[in-house]
Amino acid sequence: MKNELIAEMEEAVLTLKNYPSKKIILFHHNDTDGLTSGTILLNAFEAAEYSVSRFSLEKPYPQVLEKVFSESGKIIIFTDFAGRIAPIIAKLNNSRNLVLIIDHHPAEESGDDNVINLDGELFGLKGDRDISASATCFLFTQILFESIGMNADSLSHLGALGAIGDGFLVDGVLSGVNREVMQIAQKQGLIRVVKKNTGEDYFIILNGIEYNTTDICIALDTLGGVGYYQNGTALGIELCQKGITPALKKLIDELNIKKEDIFTREIETLKKEIKTTKNLNWFNAGDRFQPMGVKMIGVFCNIIKNMDFLDKTKYLAGFQTVPNEVPGFGEIEFNSTKISMRVSDFLTEKIRSGSAPGLSSFLPAATLNIGGFADACHGLSAATTVKIGQEEALIIEIEKELTKLGRNWNGNRKRIW
Repeated sequence: MKNELIAEMEEAVLTLKNYPSKKIILFHHNDTDGLTSGTILLNAFEAAEYSVSRFSLEKPYPQVLEKVFSESGKIIIFTDFAGRIAPIIAKLNNSRNLVLIIDHHPAEESGDDNVINLDGELFGLKGDRDISASATCFLFTQILFESIGMNADSLSHLGALGAIGDGFLVDGVLSGVNREVMQIAQKQGLIRVVKKNTGEDYFIILNGIEYNTTDICIALDTLGGVGYYQNGTALGIELCQKGITPALKKLIDELNIKKEDIFTREIETLKKEIKTTKNLNWFNAGDRFQPMGVKMIGVFCNIIKNMDFLDKTKYLAGFQTVPNEVPGFGEIEFNSTKISMRVSDFLTEKIRSGSAPGLSSFLPAATLNIGGFADACHGLSAATTVKIGQEEALIIEIEKELTKLGRNWNGNRKRIW
């Protein structure tokens, strides 16, 4: 559990410090958990006198990885994704660089000493309950800072914020390692907790000003998702460090208006055109969400998952075309579509009780069946990519995988997988 993860982190820090290079290429996700993780590691490595090049990815696409691993002699760090694809990364890296993966999604061992997978899921922790990527990054930073005579507690509020942003609360409160990190921030006066009948509300101090964490999570997800192609992730890092400036507030408001306009139109379309199969509600937004990033298909699914025009007993899947561009990398030919899946509150309870399979038990397999890319999936939220034109084929494969798991929605919901 946590002690085993800590021990592995201690070994990783020692390996890091003994590595001849002091140049780090840091990749992080573009949602609240990814942006807080990126901020924690950026601050930590710069404080430890490393030179850091930072990039935010919506997913660690194979086309990007191939370009990244043409390098050698570097330190390459992934956070809030890549835990599952550690073996692929090891193969691409071919021992040319030191790679650290700091994640919380379902994961696999890399099988290579040069690719160190610090993912809590490998140590018995649940990434959708016990530990976020940001909390994992905070634990790593604690160990790194202790090794150079520094204290990481001033970053603890960001470690907790990522967990809040991912929304993996238990009975309305942070739990496990996430809660331990929050309590450190609470002692530092960086987080205030207000108890309520349905759990807890959290308030965070950024640059001396208190904010409701709900507002900050919305702002970060907006900058990183809606504003992904407008320097939004760099501005998200700035928000984590400095709070919401007047200029940031103006941009966030503008991006939210854009998002609401696009989402409202899409909801009206889906009320007439939602597609259904035995176990799925699904749709293909194509490029209708542009210029927003593809993170937004998941955000949209999360918003509509309990709406009346959907069958709450079915999984929800939405597709969005991936633009052929990664900020900081230029044009890359993807020819891909992203599927994001979410579950209704009804299905959430079924999955948590073990009476329905979680998304991570079938979406990655279905995706790989048709040659797609699967890297980061949870039981309650998941996303993968396939080639444009394979959308219906993927839906068919999902149904096949659910049949293999023995899922029966014809009146007898019996756990037989």
